[in-house]
Amino acid sequence: MAKILDGKLLANEIEKVLKANVAKLKQKPILATILVGKNPSSVTYVKMKQRACKRVGMDFVKIELDEETTTEQLLIEIEKLNKDNRVDGILLQHPVPKQINERICFDAIALNKDVDGCSSQSFGAITMGKRAFFSATPNAIVSMLKHYDIDVKGKHAVIVGRSAILGKPVAMMLLNMDATVTICHSKTVDLISYTKQADILVAACGNAKYIKADWLKKGAVLIDAGYNEGNVGDIDLDNAKKIASAYTPVPGGVGPVTIMKLLEQTYESHILKNK
Repeated sequence: MAKILDGKLLANEIEKVLKANVAKLKQKPILATILVGKNPSSVTYVKMKQRACKRVGMDFVKIELDEETTTEQLLIEIEKLNKDNRVDGILLQHPVPKQINERICFDAIALNKDVDGCSSQSFGAITMGKRAFFSATPNAIVSMLKHYDIDVKGKHAVIVGRSAILGKPVAMMLLNMDATVTICHSKTVDLISYTKQADILVAACGNAKYIKADWLKKGAVLIDAGYNEGNVGDIDLDNAKKIASAYTPVPGGVGPVTIMKLLEQTYESHILKNK
């Protein structure tokens, strides 16, 4: 029977340690989140982060901007938070409305406050093995692999998805852990020939139950980073888990750990600022 990589369990452990550490501080760390528009999923995610901050004893600042906000207006808000010495971490909730240049805005976040690891500078530093904050979801994935003693050294990790905040950074992080990494995407020819080679498969394509059981190698470790309508991931887990050696459930897998890693990095930012 495949091992379940329980994200809720790990998230609870991280939360317990984080709460105890925050309680020892003279000042509470502050996470600032910028929400542009009223995307229902984004609104929900921001509320989840706000509740998580409250549970561990952190302060939370929510900046809400209109759907019609321009890139220039958003950059002004980001710069205000960059200059606010009370704020330890800044998160720009993804996605933003189409008229906004998301990359320019991510890159405007100060490196020492980029606790969601979305800027090009953070990505470059991580790729080169330098000190920076990790992208939250890739950080959660790597943390789960370590926590559940999944050895990646020398293993073939196949990433399905090449987004700047998930597919690409998790590929670099696994490469730095001595995995052999293949990145696949929507233009990959004969995708199944790659997924069948995967010792570790990370699904991050945003397509419900896209990856089928017969696309996989027997005994593969399945990391499903997708979350789609109907509470399902990017892998057809109902069938795929029957041939896997381990897998992350959806929900209750990568998601809960992602939020805790975001808060953990906000705490680390606070500690570094006050050294």
